Amino acid sequence: MNKIIAFAGSSSRNSINKKLVTYVSSLFEKVEVEILDLNDYELPLYSIDREKEFGKPELVTKFLQKISEADLIILSLAEHNGNFSAAFKNIFDWSSRWGIKVFQQKPLLLMATSNGARGGKSVLEIAEKRFPFDGAEIKGVFSLAKFSENFDVENNTISNPENDKIIKDIVRKIQSDL
Repeated sequence: MNKIIAFAGSSSRNSINKKLVTYVSSLFEKVEVEILDLNDYELPLYSIDREKEFGKPELVTKFLQKISEADLIILSLAEHNGNFSAAFKNIFDWSSRWGIKVFQQKPLLLMATSNGARGGKSVLEIAEKRFPFDGAEIKGVFSLAKFSENFDVENNTISNPENDKIIKDIVRKIQSDL
């Protein structure tokens, strides 16, 4: 059975990106899904001085182990001022220091959502350019704009039929390649 590791690039306890990643991961059939929470991987702010002081924190080893177990990674990035959230950037920076590619040549479904009209497209553009250098094999990209208008939180589903069809088509294509 294939394993999906899914997480939001956010530390918000009510993350809309976590809601999106949870919904999208549920669309895959006959897979094991594990949803990670970045709050479980909270670390000191990365710097070379802290790396010298703390060495390689066990939480980073655990995070990278989770990535290594995945047959597919689903990541929905929060966009903070057009870029990665500090929580995601921090675990990403720590993870990049282990001498392996963070995404370990794993297939990645890359997503973002926001309540804005662009749906996190700025952070997606950055990630699409950056992540292949970090071992991501990007298999699909999806942006959900105006989350509050297009996602039914109570039923955990995309309420906009057009957007729901787009993500379901992406999932079908990726699922057929697993």
